[in-house]
Amino acid sequence: MKINPKIGIDKLIFGMKQNDVIAIYGKPNRNYKDEDDNVIFSYNSLKIRLTFYKDEELKLGYLVASSQDLELFGNKIINRKITDVKKDLAQKGIVKFTQEEFDTFENYFNEENWIILQTEFEEVVKFEIGAIINAKDEFDWKFKK
Repeated sequence: MKINPKIGIDKLIFGMKQNDVIAIYGKPNRNYKDEDDNVIFSYNSLKIRLTFYKDEELKLGYLVASSQDLELFGNKIINRKITDVKKDLAQKGIVKFTQEEFDTFENYFNEENWIILQTEFEEVVKFEIGAIINAKDEFDWKFKK
């Protein structure tokens, strides 16, 4: 599954509605609301969780994935050493990360592309990507019907 920075993952594009996603991937394995009343879809076979923001007309705004098929700029990222993944990203100009630690996990956040590489024991175990907020402080929705 190809990660498209600032756009989404695979055929998932920020700004899609629930029906757009179901038309491509079918019904999710789980469909529930979080504490903010955002709608969450999860697909077990894809190892991906989708968040549709309540305050944004239930548009797809956030993705969390852990599939070993994830590729960023042609390179696999899951189960690889964070140092190797960061070297690959540096070749594409992505070098600035804010690092947070909790328990055995570390998050490497790149605000420019709104991505998080979550690691445990120095290996990437989860990838998160969110819709970009533009200079007008609004979401930059990429999906056009």
